[in-house]
Amino acid sequence: MLAALVTILMTQGSASTPVGGQGTVSAKPVPVSNFIRAETARKCGKGRWIMVAMHVRLSAIAAIGLSLSSAAPTYGQSYPDRTIKIVVPYPAGGPTDVMARLIAQRLSASFGQAVIVDNRPGAGGTIGTKVVASARPDGYTLQLANLGALVISPALYKTVDYDPLKSFTPVAIAGISSFALVVTPTVPVKTVPELIAYAKAHPGKLNHGAALSASPHLLGELFKVRSSTDILFVPYKGTAPAITDLIGGQIQLAFEAKSALLPLIQQGKLRALAVTSETRWPELPDVPTMSETGFADLTSSFWQGVVAPAGTSAIVVSKLNAAINEGVKSSEMQASFAKLGLETKTGSPEEFGAIIASDIPKWAEIVRITGAKPE
Repeated sequence: MLAALVTILMTQGSASTPVGGQGTVSAKPVPVSNFIRAETARKCGKGRWIMVAMHVRLSAIAAIGLSLSSAAPTYGQSYPDRTIKIVVPYPAGGPTDVMARLIAQRLSASFGQAVIVDNRPGAGGTIGTKVVASARPDGYTLQLANLGALVISPALYKTVDYDPLKSFTPVAIAGISSFALVVTPTVPVKTVPELIAYAKAHPGKLNHGAALSASPHLLGELFKVRSSTDILFVPYKGTAPAITDLIGGQIQLAFEAKSALLPLIQQGKLRALAVTSETRWPELPDVPTMSETGFADLTSSFWQGVVAPAGTSAIVVSKLNAAINEGVKSSEMQASFAKLGLETKTGSPEEFGAIIASDIPKWAEIVRITGAKPE
């Protein structure tokens, strides 16, 4: 029926007339609709032709539209059919980069498509994050986001032109971890109260260091405010140089992630005074939490997860979420994350979004209390 209507409305007939046995030549094309008009006018009268013709044309158009809409695949059903890019807003080689590559391998195996990691470091993670916020929301540009780039940097950098909630679609949380407050063995303290007493007895003599604008930076500043101590902050470009100076004694204390500190604590190169998790680390059962030492507002964990540009199809997000959740449940991924000091975590996009939303006011308040600046 549809083919017949399309033929009637959109094609033209042609008549061929033999010429003296020398073959044929085409006569002037005669629109097929002329024959329909003539036949309809004969049966219905010329006065009703316009209404009949309009009905035929509208019916044909509706049929064509219905056919096309039913034949076209729903947006996202064929995803992915080309290379996916995961943007990491930090240099290659760090924990976030390693984690992104682990997730990329799992997604590639799950989807049968190449998944690459694109490092875009700088400005507290805001450069790479802006790349993703401005990308086309088709599921082919993703970000391995963390607390620092997505939540803390917008609170610190007043010129950041992306919004942690409005500019992104949460896809899946993948891992969580926490921090430890550590000192070098040369500092003669073994507990948080002893550290505070020592710092007050030696004002301005202790230094704490961290990557500028990162959560360890803010935790150190909050500790200074809450303990009323005079401790100097030394900014670094990343975790690695801060740890190097901590071991070397150029700085005396730091809040840093489990992945960076645990081996050094176990080797005796650093001394742990407390951890920022809600419960004690299984590897350090004798080390109390910050809450146990009287600093409940220094209870903090950090997350790593995948986000996409705002407006990404729910079908695409669902596919990515399922693949990532399946990957982090594997024993191989859990073992790899453990080496990074991370605990694997699964959840829905909505649950991940709720975590992000709850952290925004918390860290904005820490920035306000500490008066921390991005430079």
